[in-house]
Amino acid sequence: MAPEPPLLTMSGITKSFPGVRALDGVDLEVAAGEVHCLLGQNGAGKSTLIKVLAGAHQPDEGTITWRGEPVALRSPIAAMRLGIATIYQELDLVEGLSVAENVHLGHEPTTAGFIVRAAAARSATTALLRRLGHPEIDPARPVGALSAAQQQIVSMARALSHDVRLIVMDEPSAALDPDEVDNLFRIVADLTADGVAVVYISHRLEEIRRIGDRVTVLKDGRAVARALPAESTPTNEVVALMTGRKVEYVFPERPAAPAPATAEPVLRVEGLARAGEFAPVDLELRPGEIVGLAGLVGSGRSEILETIYGARRPDSGRVLVEGRPLRPGSVRAAVAAGIGLAPEERKAQGLLLTESVTRNVSVSTLSRFARLGWIDRSAERAAARAATRELSLRPDNPDAAVRTLSGGNQQKAVLARWLLRGCKVLLLDEPTRGVDVGARAELYAVIRRLADEGLAVLLVSSEVPEVLGLADRVLVLREGSVVHTADARDLDEHRVLDLVMEGNPTA
Repeated sequence: MAPEPPLLTMSGITKSFPGVRALDGVDLEVAAGEVHCLLGQNGAGKSTLIKVLAGAHQPDEGTITWRGEPVALRSPIAAMRLGIATIYQELDLVEGLSVAENVHLGHEPTTAGFIVRAAAARSATTALLRRLGHPEIDPARPVGALSAAQQQIVSMARALSHDVRLIVMDEPSAALDPDEVDNLFRIVADLTADGVAVVYISHRLEEIRRIGDRVTVLKDGRAVARALPAESTPTNEVVALMTGRKVEYVFPERPAAPAPATAEPVLRVEGLARAGEFAPVDLELRPGEIVGLAGLVGSGRSEILETIYGARRPDSGRVLVEGRPLRPGSVRAAVAAGIGLAPEERKAQGLLLTESVTRNVSVSTLSRFARLGWIDRSAERAAARAATRELSLRPDNPDAAVRTLSGGNQQKAVLARWLLRGCKVLLLDEPTRGVDVGARAELYAVIRRLADEGLAVLLVSSEVPEVLGLADRVLVLREGSVVHTADARDLDEHRVLDLVMEGNPTA
């Protein structure tokens, strides 16, 4: 008996955009029931390849075979009709519609071809949510009221509402805590047991070992390795393939001597609290020091940063910069005092995506370039360029739209804004989310260098090794309370995870 053909074969896929060859003869083969991991740095071609597979881009050259037959994926609808669903990192849900309306959007159950059967849609959605292990999600609830993890479940339910045979998941764990990642992996295992194939994209190499069967690595638009065994291929080999050089997952050296405890804190937080989000928090941050907040999603980490920044008004407590209290709930007061924030959702909250790099860098400092009511564009551009060059932002083009930059360089644009502003305290919320391995190393070096030059940094990250590798001191949070404070050198990943799961308060 002849062997069954692969579910999907992409051969010699080439795609060019003006001035850029995004894909250069890429091959990809996916079998039914496998998890095929797609790896590569930002700009390697992953997004373009999955958009070709989703029918959003048409290849310039190459062929696609589905279940042994050549196909042309001329639109996302054509791909979906074949059984190919794509769940993008930036979820394409309609927040104002209900869960059931999102799940069945575009293929609503109808009577007489035009009367939507809302009850049938809710019933079918309930069955799909049960299959995904989330019967608690109300099909009638607006999607905008759900958590990030629940919204991702809704996207999966929408994919499964079609007769899907292959699901592409783009960075599905980026906004999930460890328990939610475990549930995601359970769902993937159930899908593959039913013969559904999964193309899984992640920058977290440890996830690839847990969930993947085979790995294809892209670099500069080419597949530099195909069908590697996910479990047995050494991490260093994968990183070397992605970057073209060996990059160890290491962090910059800490200074030989930590910031002296006798130094006057640049930031002091006293009894800061918000009901239902976090209990009273006390912390001090000195010039040149990096303090990390470790905890699960929902532990109050981001809320603490946003309250210090003035984006949320505290119920009690105060924030002081260089001994002077800030007006609570005022971003303007925080920025004027020298506090900058690089938010977790940098695209939605930290960047003007359609504007240039120059405008994104200068937006908090525009008054410096004002002349008789007009902006001195030349001076603005020169200052922004100096700040971005200090951070090695690429490409070195201050006129480029910031949306065209990779995730790592978008983050550098946010950091350059506060560098130009001359801030004293930098709040970093998930600074390497969606950033590839090579760019992470660069960002780590930038953050450490800024601290070495006297900047005080308060860091939040879902990745415990990142907190321990960058921070000098760590505050461990659980359910809104600080349960432990220690020098980062005195902690390891297992100890931190024990604390965030058990939350036994210690002195």
